[in-house]
Amino acid sequence: MSTPTDPTSRFRLTDQYQQLKSALHKHLIGLIEERNLDIDQWEPQRVERFVTEQVRLYVMQQRLPVNQRETDTLANDARDELMGFGPIQSLVDDDGVNDIVVNGPHKVFIERDGKLSVAPVRFVNDAHVIRVIQRILAPIGRRVDESTPMVDARLADGSRVNAIVPPIALDGPCLSIRKFRKQALTAEKLVSLGAISEVALAYLKQRVQNRTNLIVTGGTGSGKTTFLNLLSQWIPPGERIITVEDAAELRLSHEHVVRLETRPPNLEGARAVSARDLVRNALRMRPDRIIVGEVRGDEVLDMLQAMNTGHDGSMTTLHANAPKDALHRLELLAGFAGYVGSEATFRGQVASAIQLMVHVTRLPTGERRVMSIVEIAEATSEKLVLRELFRYDVDSRQHLDLRSAA
Repeated sequence: MSTPTDPTSRFRLTDQYQQLKSALHKHLIGLIEERNLDIDQWEPQRVERFVTEQVRLYVMQQRLPVNQRETDTLANDARDELMGFGPIQSLVDDDGVNDIVVNGPHKVFIERDGKLSVAPVRFVNDAHVIRVIQRILAPIGRRVDESTPMVDARLADGSRVNAIVPPIALDGPCLSIRKFRKQALTAEKLVSLGAISEVALAYLKQRVQNRTNLIVTGGTGSGKTTFLNLLSQWIPPGERIITVEDAAELRLSHEHVVRLETRPPNLEGARAVSARDLVRNALRMRPDRIIVGEVRGDEVLDMLQAMNTGHDGSMTTLHANAPKDALHRLELLAGFAGYVGSEATFRGQVASAIQLMVHVTRLPTGERRVMSIVEIAEATSEKLVLRELFRYDVDSRQHLDLRSAA
């Protein structure tokens, strides 16, 4: 992928190039309509040959002052405009890019190795951004416009998409894509990256196989879902697993997996299917384990019930800055869900349902670490007693085994 300092990248960011690309796009659309070509049914190689040939002819006929490298760049971008996601197609194709963030037509950022940087691409105007957003949403039957200015969606590969447009977005349409990792992280890779120690990993593997109920906690972008995916690989074969997610990201390699996904309301505000609906339904599907991609609402009570009623080995993730904060967040979510019992009773339910919490964090350097593995020891009348088993020490950059001290 080119960088902002490359001559080609500088060329692509100019207004002159954007105008040229827009004119070329209209020219190609005119040719396709004039010749009645159904390029949507063509093989990618045929589309590429057609676009490359027409771009070169256009450059010659218009006597455009561009060199061969710039012509090739123009052809690639023209193909992406016709068949892909326009300026951000190259970013979508780049496996090293984790997140793509579009803040209006002229500000595109990417996250690579945990660090955010400016991408060497831009859009022509707001309409161009919205056109690409509509193309992203079209295959999954979603749309975004003034009447529905916000949308959450999932691409075919599992990547998460959020779009918000004016009048809600004041500085132009915004698009966020959190890309789905094509190759799941292995245990060996996590150890080599320093994310966790071999001892802690072996301990978690044993606990998963022994059907321990656990929660992976952490902030946004800390790697909770990725780590949950890793933990699920250690579930013994032969168990029936039901997954519940807002956007299906988990990729379980087991033979007996049923994947459920929530559904937003339609234009009339009806027919929504919530995570709570799916968790309740999962309980009737004879699951051995239930895995909820993330607990964020009133499904918390049903998830705790599942963990308390024989579905040992169930797992989920939760947004929290620390294990103690996770417990407070569970109480808060339970209150929103209509729980009216005493705090002591709820803490007892949590202690009975959850045995282990794994806290993950993304450091300021962009590195992701398993910061703490905590066991819920007991519930007293005043609080839940936590016992830290493993900890990552930031100063020494070492993973500490605290089990003997505990």
